[in-house]
Order: sequence, then structure tokens, then C-alpha cells
Amino acid sequence: MTEPPTAHVPVMLDEIVHWLAPREGAVIVDGTLGGGGHTRALAERVGPDGTVLALDLDPAAIDRAERCLAGMPVKLAQANFCDLPEVLDELEIAAVDGVLLDLGLSSDQLADGSRGFSFSTDGPLDLRFDPTSGESASRLVNRLSAEKLADLIYAYGEERHSRRIARAIVARRREKRIETAAELAEVVRRSVPRSRDARRIDPATRTFQALRIAVNGELKSLEIALRRLPDRLKPKARLAIISFHSLEDRRVKNALRDDPRLEPLTGKPLRANEQETTENPRARSAKLRVAERV
Repeated sequence: MTEPPTAHVPVMLDEIVHWLAPREGAVIVDGTLGGGGHTRALAERVGPDGTVLALDLDPAAIDRAERCLAGMPVKLAQANFCDLPEVLDELEIAAVDGVLLDLGLSSDQLADGSRGFSFSTDGPLDLRFDPTSGESASRLVNRLSAEKLADLIYAYGEERHSRRIARAIVARRREKRIETAAELAEVVRRSVPRSRDARRIDPATRTFQALRIAVNGELKSLEIALRRLPDRLKPKARLAIISFHSLEDRRVKNALRDDPRLEPLTGKPLRANEQETTENPRARSAKLRVAERV
């Protein structure tokens, strides 16, 4: 079987297969297609009589999957996972046997210099999953007041230097609009005190996270999905969610714990094992929570 031409390595793949337990003929949803690694593994297990419905807002991910997953029992839809009920209605599917949401950013998106997801490139500061919809990050940073920028960076990036960063952004754009990822990263790095710990994340990481969440409405989409998806799970079907930062994980934890339609199966979040984190450092921050429809 031909491997997909993707830079993305699916996180906690063995754990996902174990907890979703896809069987022959099952209908499973991968609400975050990305590089297609999870979709492929699930499709191999549901077999020709089953279906994996894979959603993604990114048209590049859909295009790549159409080529790489051709011939597999996979249906693709360019859609937000919070709109899964509408997608299922169009396909006349009442309920499914499992749902996966991997909330992490795809390595393919990071590698695409034209999207601005990686601040090590000089690509346009876009950050939208669907580049044809909504407001880009560059428009956001050149439009918002210093106060609103600071609030956004603090709320979505948990950045304690948010006000200093916001003031620096406003000062820089008075001289020249901020158009590229590298330009914004430079402004942020100059605004944040340097750490002596070489292992610390890049100072621009939290600001870019905040802007990405804002332009894509990520937390709002997650909250809507957590309310809507349980109704489309069959009894005993499972919902598995991988989060990568506290803003996501907190919402997932509370929803799976407090929703009377769900029974949490993982008391504490599951983490990637040492071998995986060594081979794929991006898995270090992954947290997997699973619940079952009652």
C-alpha cells in the first residue's frame, strides 16, 4: 500500500485504534483529517463494508487525501467538525460507531511557507485553516487596538507578556504593516525577556497560537462540537479527543465529565509513551481523553 506524501506523523495512533476499537463494517468519523494517518489506520480496520468519514476545513488536506486514500473506504468532506450533524444528515447517516478529534496542527500546514503557521518562514501571516474564508491573522494584527490585541493574546495564548507584545505590534505597524509570519515573530521576540533555558519554547509560540485560535474560532468550534456530537453516537460508541494545550484540554475534560450522555473512560488524560515522544517530539504535549455514549 502506498504511503501518503505527508510530513505529518499521527499522534498516539496505537492508543486511538485501541480505544475506538474499530470493527469490520463500522462507521467512524475522523473530524480532523490532517495528514490522513489516523483516517488510514481506521479505514484499514473497518474494511470494505465500513466507512471512515473524514472532515477538514483545509482544502489542501482534502485534496491530498483524495489522492492518497483513493480506493479506501473513506468519505471526505470539507467541513468543520462542529458541523458533523449536518454532514451526517446529507449522507443519511443517523449515528456512528466512534468519533476522533485530533486538535493539533498538521505538520503539513507548518511546512507550507505560504500559510504562516511556522514563524521560521517568511510566508504571509495568514493562519486560517480555510484560506478562502474569514479574516487572516495579518488583518487582525494590523486592525485591532493594543488593548484588544493584548486581551486576545492573553486569553488564547496564556501569554503573561501580552500587553508588552501588543504595544510593540502597534508601534511596529505605525512604521510598516505586519504582513509576514517572520515579521510578527521578530516583533514578539524583541518584546519578551530572553530565557536562559535553551529548552524553552520560542517566545513567539503563544502569540501565534492565540492568533490561530482567534482567526479559526477554534475554541468556539470545540465547545459547539462537545455539545452536539454525543447525540450522533450510537450506544456504546466512543468519542476520543486529543488536545495539545490547557485551553482545549480543560474544555474537553469538563464536557466529558459533566455530560450525562457520556461516561468517561480515562480518568486522567493518556499521554504518548517515551518512544513516541522521542521519535515525534510534537507528541509530548498531546493529551487523549475518551468517553463512551451511555
